[in-house]
Amino acid sequence: MELRTIQAKKDFNYKTFFLQWEWLLILIFILVNILNANLSPYYMNVDNLRDATMGFLDKAFIVLPMVLVMILGEIDISVASTVALSSVIMADLYSHGVPMGLAILISLLVGTVCGLINGFLIVKFKELSSVIITLATMIIYRGIAYMLLEDQAKGQFPDWFSFFGWEYVGGIPFILIVFIVFAVVFGLLLHKTTFGRRIYAMGNNMTASRFSGIQVDKIKIIVFALTGLMAAVTAIFLTSRMGSTRPNVATGYELDVIAMVVLGGISTAGGKGRMIGAIIAVFLVGMLSYGLGLVNVPAQVLLIIIGLLLIFAVVIPKLKIKKLRKV
Repeated sequence: MELRTIQAKKDFNYKTFFLQWEWLLILIFILVNILNANLSPYYMNVDNLRDATMGFLDKAFIVLPMVLVMILGEIDISVASTVALSSVIMADLYSHGVPMGLAILISLLVGTVCGLINGFLIVKFKELSSVIITLATMIIYRGIAYMLLEDQAKGQFPDWFSFFGWEYVGGIPFILIVFIVFAVVFGLLLHKTTFGRRIYAMGNNMTASRFSGIQVDKIKIIVFALTGLMAAVTAIFLTSRMGSTRPNVATGYELDVIAMVVLGGISTAGGKGRMIGAIIAVFLVGMLSYGLGLVNVPAQVLLIIIGLLLIFAVVIPKLKIKKLRKV
């Protein structure tokens, strides 16, 4: 009788390893830095590069849970409105005498509740797509923010609150340290836990996952709650950096976040992608924006460049699949 050997792991292949999307992102990131260094003599200043992270890392907190959402095959376009509502409620509570520490905690709770509502509606009304549901909640959350403050701004926070957005710990921006911690946590959650493996399984085949015993509804609600929570974290850092808030803060953040996630190699169909790709994309887009801003390149040009990169990110994997099918 012939013996058959089944390999539990594939042999390491250098060609496959270095053809991964993340390596191409690193190459683009290097090219962006070379371009920026040639455009402006001030770009390669270490202090400037360090401080530049303060300008784009606030929205990066939402990128982390959005990776989970999109691997599920879903999307959340209400995140910017959740940021606005969390920020406005925090400022409004403080202006009415609530201690700032408690106002921050309530802001985090508000963001989480917004995410829970999204998740509950998505699992309750399965016939509706997450785009439609989060579009509705996007309008509702932003509307509530306008009801609370109308078109006014609120600020005058305690001096210590500016620490979140502007201060350093050991010469490193506090916001960068916090982002690294959250990035490690979300990376481990996605790639090293049963919860993460179930997210991938659901993104590849939701029906099969349901019949295999995975609690798909519960996982969806948790993922959307995490997204709401991280939107509230963004609200805290953004409000701290601005020193005040208005109902229209974070407008357009949802598009920036989704662009970073897609550029990071996360499949829009679900089931594919890695956290590291999205993290690289955050710094790629952030540094590109910072470098072009130094030479006063119009924001419209930056949008065109990011749009071209997104097309590139979507087309290249499909070309690879077609090539493999021909072989």
